[in-house]
Amino acid sequence: MSLRSLSVATGFTVASAAAVAAAEQPEAVEFASADRQATPLTGYLYRPAGPGPFPAVIALHGCGGLFGARTPQQLSERHDDWAERLVRQGYVVFFPDSFGSRGVGNVCKQRSRQVTLGRRTRDIQGALAWLGQQSFIDEDRLALLGWSQGATTVLQFAGERPTRGAEVRTTVAFYPGCQRFLDDPDWRPRLPLTILIGAADDWTPAQPCRLLSQRFPGKIDLVEYPGAVHGFDAPHQPVRLHRGLAYTASGTGVAHSGTEPEARKEAIRTVKLQLNRAFASPSSR
Repeated sequence: MSLRSLSVATGFTVASAAAVAAAEQPEAVEFASADRQATPLTGYLYRPAGPGPFPAVIALHGCGGLFGARTPQQLSERHDDWAERLVRQGYVVFFPDSFGSRGVGNVCKQRSRQVTLGRRTRDIQGALAWLGQQSFIDEDRLALLGWSQGATTVLQFAGERPTRGAEVRTTVAFYPGCQRFLDDPDWRPRLPLTILIGAADDWTPAQPCRLLSQRFPGKIDLVEYPGAVHGFDAPHQPVRLHRGLAYTASGTGVAHSGTEPEARKEAIRTVKLQLNRAFASPSSR
């Protein structure tokens, strides 16, 4: 689907070059988590130029945090790349910083983690409340996207009861850990859920996600990419071996991550189409 046909189908205009340029540097904003402490958090906001209202995507970082290892003052290249792409389609993109706001760094090698999935779902609720108060946001067109531990949080959120206020219409999870939900007989997705995962992922394996999608046909849309490992959608990341990870498919702490160009290309297309499908429905107009 071309950008023009996508804009017509969704009812919003593709952002101009000026609009994209306006969003290259995210704005840091303060908001409160919906946890018991109402923890103050920082969120990073990318938005097209203009008054809106725009549809919005809440985007959740993985266990490595929101910022790049080589440039700790900038969002990682993957996060920035996705934000730019989505802004080009007329979306606001909001990244809650669940780790840095709490003084937490990379937790990929920690089995006991201060910022739990439950706490991160409260962060989502806080982000929804904040977005719902902004005049440039169309609160009837909100989506949730996450990577790795952030994707696992997406599944956690998708299985919880809705709360008052702005609500998510669709969810997308890049390579989540599906085993805990497969093992939980009470878990079921209340929101449309798309899972994108590499068939060769040895960090968060595909098999539990396959079984989970089979349990909920029509509710979970699973897309597998042959030969792709963890982090396949990141731009320009050679496949590398990690050691000492807290959770891996083999239990050895050893797993791979890196770009798979064809999988990345197809995932970009799939995310656009899934958002288009959710926001072009009659109930969203």
